Parts: sequence; structure tokens; C-alpha cells
Amino acid sequence: MPSVFLKHPFMSQRAVAECDDDAMVGAMLAFELALAEVQEASGAVPAGVSQQMRQQLERAKVNVAEVAEGISSGGNVAIPFVKQSRALLADENKRYWHQGATSQDVVDSALMLLLKPRLAALDDLLLRCRSAAVAIMDTHIDTPMVGRTLMQQALPITFGVKVAHWAIGLEQARRRLSAVKLPVQFGGAVGVHSGWDKLGLEWMDALAERLGLAGPVLPWHTDRYPIHALGTAFDAVAGAAEKIALDVSLLTQTEVGEVAEPSAPGMGESSSMPHKRNPVRSALIRGAARQVHGHTNVLINAAAQPLERGLGEWHAEWSPLIESALLVEGALEQLAVLLEGLEVNPVNMQRNLAATGGGIMAEPVARLLTPILGADKAKAVSAAAAETSRLESRPYSDVLADHPDVKGVVGAEDLRNACNPALYLGSSSAQVLRAKEWLKSS
Repeated sequence: MPSVFLKHPFMSQRAVAECDDDAMVGAMLAFELALAEVQEASGAVPAGVSQQMRQQLERAKVNVAEVAEGISSGGNVAIPFVKQSRALLADENKRYWHQGATSQDVVDSALMLLLKPRLAALDDLLLRCRSAAVAIMDTHIDTPMVGRTLMQQALPITFGVKVAHWAIGLEQARRRLSAVKLPVQFGGAVGVHSGWDKLGLEWMDALAERLGLAGPVLPWHTDRYPIHALGTAFDAVAGAAEKIALDVSLLTQTEVGEVAEPSAPGMGESSSMPHKRNPVRSALIRGAARQVHGHTNVLINAAAQPLERGLGEWHAEWSPLIESALLVEGALEQLAVLLEGLEVNPVNMQRNLAATGGGIMAEPVARLLTPILGADKAKAVSAAAAETSRLESRPYSDVLADHPDVKGVVGAEDLRNACNPALYLGSSSAQVLRAKEWLKSS
């Protein structure tokens, strides 16, 4: 598969480089060496053996191609890795390699080790996006724009409150992701540390501490809550990022023109239409998010696994889990740049507010007229005036002022105020301030 062309563009390139085959081998090696060290500390491995193992394996090099070739016969990467790495050890040390462990212990723990720096990178990116969003909120706390429902103009809001909702979505996802634990896996053949009695749990806890992972209550071979929690947390971040990309892409449409993605040489160019400036960052974010949603479906459907070892369900988790992390990181890299350089056009926002000739203000006008005309007639008059304004391209307030049920009944200033979008923004500004306080509370 041409991954460089079809998969990697949606991912963080740094993350791709740091999660390659050699990194997986390094993570598996870290698990096995840590296991030997904690076993040596308890007397189950002779003194000095774990250090000898480390020296012997650091001098040698695991053959990644041979490990990959051996997966087809064993069903997972740990089996050929353990076999090859054991062969590199001195004969007197071979018996202590992988002692008390099973292949799932190696693979699950290695995946957690690979993901640990990815979670830190994701948190940094989310904080960067949060800072960029807050800056936009501050600048545009009172900038009126059209609020749209069902893709149609509805009532005025501010651009600041729109961005506040973006920021809240990202921060909720960040807090959820930061609460996810990456537990070590160590249970042995059937998850009960067969042959080692209570030492097994002691080793599990010591392994977690040595590797910087969370200590689980019990081994989790077929209790896939940690994977379910991680996968759905990735999906939450992807969804929050995708929401922003979708809004931005809609607002960048030529006929709308309220925002634009940051410009850069060649960014957004078309292969055939020189005039175009496509929202490419939004497209990459949404493309990554859609893939994450698909991966999440795989992880969710693999949550119930049979007996003491998954048969295909466990195996199905590996690629979607890692790819989700790389895709989310790639999406957030794009989103951070997008938010930091987002071009906002208040003039076009004002233009679009006036696109209906003021008919967007029919609801507040109806409220103004209700005490005088009654609810049903007030709604009918405001709607009819809005339609006339649209058909005749006349200002809504002028049409209303000439309406026989309004003329001479409502003061001109009251009518102008009711038709002014900037005076009908509800709690927009207050919501921005409230959002900022909540964002600072983390």
C-alpha cells in the first residue's frame, strides 16, 4: 500500500517517525528488560543477569524483517521477537528471558509505551489550540455574525461565542483524554501469573512503576476497558477538531467569505483552477477524523473478547489504536496552525447579516409587535415584511415602517433597534466570558 501517499498525509509526520517498526521493537525490549530487572530484585533471576541481558542485546540488533516474517506463524509480533532476542543472549541467561510472561503482555505493554509520548504531544497541541481560540474569542467577543440552523440564516450571534464553543469542545476532549490511564499488561499465560503465586502481582506493580505506566487492578487480557477508553477518547478529540474544520470550511465558501484559512505558498491551490484557495487544512482534519471514527468502531466492536484470550478481536485492535493516535495528532497539528492564523472578515459578516434586507430580525420584531397586535398577527406581519424585503430588496425596517399595521403604532427608534442585529446577541458576550473562566479552571 502506498502509505506515504494515502495514509501519512493525514498523520503527524513526527509521530509516524517515532512509531515505526524499530520503535515497537524498542518498546517490547523495554518491557522484557524491565521484567527481568523486577524479577531479579525479587530473587527470581540471579543477580547481575538483567544487566548482562541489557548489554548483550544493546550490542546486538534485532532483525525487524525476520520478526515481521515470523508473525504469520505465531499470530503476533511478540512471538518472533521473543524467540529472536532470546537467541541473542548467552546460553546461561536464556532461561530467564520472558519469564512468566505471555505474548499479550509484551504487545499490550509495548503499545502503551508507544502511546505514552503521543498522549503528551496531543495534550500540548490541544493546549496550543486552546490558547489560539481564546485569542480569537477576545478579539471577536462582540463581532456580530449570522447564526445558522439547518444551513439557513437564523438569528445573530457573535463570532466570539462560536469560537468559544469550539474551544469548549476541544477542552472537554482534552480533559477526557488526560484522564485515560495507560496500564502495564502482565498476567502470564491465562492472566493469573501461573507458577508464581503472589509474586505475579508484585511484579506487575513493579513493572508499572519501572516503565512509567499505570498499575492495573488485575491483568486485562480480555478486559479491554483501557483500549475502549483510549479509543473513544481519541474519537472525542477527532470529533471536536472536525467540528471546527467543518464550520471553517462552510464559512470560507466564496459566497460566504466570513473566514479564511491561513495563507501559505501553494496552500490550497487547485491543479486546474488558478483562482481557487481551497480549505485544505480543514479537508485534512476532516479526512483524519473520519478515519478515526472508523477505527473507533473497530475498537468498540472488539471490546467483548472470549474467555482468557481474544481470538481476532485483540489482533484487530493494534493498527486502529496506533493509527488513531497518529491521525489525531496530525489533525491537531493542522488545527493549531489553522486557529493561530485564521483570517476573520467582520465586513463580510456584516454583509451577510444584511443579506435578507434585515429579515433575519423577524423574530425580535415579532416580539416587539406582540403586545400591540397579538402573537399570531405579529408573527404574520413580521414574516410578510421579511418576504417583501427579500423580494423588493428593500431594508426590512423600511418595509415594516410602511406596513399599515405598524405605521404610526411603533416608534421609529424602537423599530430600528428591533431590526439591529448588534442589539440582539443574547448572552453571546457573557458566554465568551463564562467559557474563558471555565477554560482557565483546568
